[in-house]
Amino acid sequence: MNFSNFLLSTLLLGSGALFAQQSKVTPVSKTTQSNVLSFTQYDLPNGLHVILHEDHSTPIVAVTVLYHVGSKNEDPKRTGFAHFFEHLMFEGSDNIKRGEYMKLIQDAGGQMNANTSFDRTFYYEVLPSNQLELGLWMESERMLHSKVDSIGVETQRKVVKEELKQRNENTPYGSILNESFGHAFTVHPYRWTPGGSPEYINKAALQEFIDFYKTFYVPNNATLSISGDLTIAQTKALIEKYYSGIPKGTKAIPRPTVMEPIKTAEVRDTILDNIQLPAVVMSYHIPAQGTPDYYAVNMLTTLLSQGKSSRMQKSIVDKQQKALYAGAFPLPSEDPGLALIFGITNMGVPPTDLETAMNTEFDKVKTELMSEEEFQKLRNQVENDFVQKNEKMVGIAENLANYYVYFKDANLINTEINRYMKVTREDIQKAAQKYLTKENRVVLFYLPKQ
Repeated sequence: MNFSNFLLSTLLLGSGALFAQQSKVTPVSKTTQSNVLSFTQYDLPNGLHVILHEDHSTPIVAVTVLYHVGSKNEDPKRTGFAHFFEHLMFEGSDNIKRGEYMKLIQDAGGQMNANTSFDRTFYYEVLPSNQLELGLWMESERMLHSKVDSIGVETQRKVVKEELKQRNENTPYGSILNESFGHAFTVHPYRWTPGGSPEYINKAALQEFIDFYKTFYVPNNATLSISGDLTIAQTKALIEKYYSGIPKGTKAIPRPTVMEPIKTAEVRDTILDNIQLPAVVMSYHIPAQGTPDYYAVNMLTTLLSQGKSSRMQKSIVDKQQKALYAGAFPLPSEDPGLALIFGITNMGVPPTDLETAMNTEFDKVKTELMSEEEFQKLRNQVENDFVQKNEKMVGIAENLANYYVYFKDANLINTEINRYMKVTREDIQKAAQKYLTKENRVVLFYLPKQ
């Protein structure tokens, strides 16, 4: 795992009436992909949105549920609830004994997991296709009958506390996301990351956990997305069997509307960590995913750091040898978020020298229009990345759910690449000029404690 993937994995913490609603096969648009993904989607009367993708290429099926709740939805005095529930939802249900979730899936030849971000919590099972009903039943149990009791809460308090300690205190550079977002945001709930605070989890009473479950783990706040070796008619019948009787949630679902003020001055700080080599971490405010500028910023970071021939790799790592590793990536988020650009210094290189080298690369993008050859290579990289996201059944199911929840357009799984292809060389240069400014960033120097 490279350092960019490490940071991303740190952010994604883890572990009859039916047919009254119109069901349709969503029309798809022409894209640059050779294979267009077809799918069926509809709503249950209780508000559960269902997306089904039929693919008989392999005898497996991915059953996923995306709950539109992440750390962004938490009470500032109770941060960490969304991530805590990711753990708690494996405790069992009225009909699944405590600790049996994983065993049931493994005994059926499958695998399961979950993760939490700022904006959502995602659960999935990948199973042999003849075990589709098992996956549907288990997720319906999670939605209707999960054990939210004192035994489970006390068990998971210890588990989550230890996980956060290992990640934030005992992992080199493990606090980068916490520090970056904590310095970059002052009013928006992105100022805390999904891990939250063990202190608040310890303080919370059992009733608070019950209220959180009844507020967010309801069908009208969930998307059931299934992909793989299935038949639409049979799957609809099973969904009717297990989900139509789950009542719609009645509590108001908190959706933060606060906007982070535009930054007018650079923020700088030094972080002492259990590391051997210093690091320079820059966090730039960027627009929300799905906006035209977001696609330009995304391509900009790909230009800077993706692959051995990327600009930062060739110049800062290979030629100047000022960094052992350098990377850049935007963190896609429902509200305006951050792009992280960072480097780990080579032995004996002061972090100030590395920062200067990074700034020089940013200035080149701002002042010099990239060549057509480099731009075409960049477009090819972006297209290849887009196709790779849909190579696995669980990836298809997750992407369909994401596109529906964030944009109300699941067909972006076929057409979003066109938005990238509309970005021009000039758009990327303008994005660099607009967003890669000192006034718009946080700069952290990570230094060894000793």
